[in-house]
Amino acid sequence: MVMTSRTRLKIWLVLALVFILGSATGAALDVLYHARAGARSADARGHDVQAHFDVMRRDLNLTDEQATAIRAILDETREEYRALRTELRPRFEEPRLKARARIRALLTPVQQQKFDAMSAQQDSKREEEEQRRPH
Repeated sequence: MVMTSRTRLKIWLVLALVFILGSATGAALDVLYHARAGARSADARGHDVQAHFDVMRRDLNLTDEQATAIRAILDETREEYRALRTELRPRFEEPRLKARARIRALLTPVQQQKFDAMSAQQDSKREEEEQRRPH
């Protein structure tokens, strides 16, 4: 069976359209993912805490006295969570460092340098996120 040039053109156009639609979908999903991840950043969390409190205050029609007491409870609870994170952080560090050492042992010296740089970048990013957490 011989394909006509018109049929070939249609096939190429369909393939190009599928490629373009796939690229557009991927780009849109990437933007959506990063927008959602950004909304969960430390700065947004601080805003979310205030927004949540404002909704609670409005929906429950809290008096000023109730709002002050509830705000204090929420602040105390946030401090307890912060203390827990500080207490547990070293327990998370140990397995992370052991895994890095095991991975590093499998790498060549050149790969080890790159891996060390990657690890330092991850540590720096993690530290920045910790510092941005609402107080």
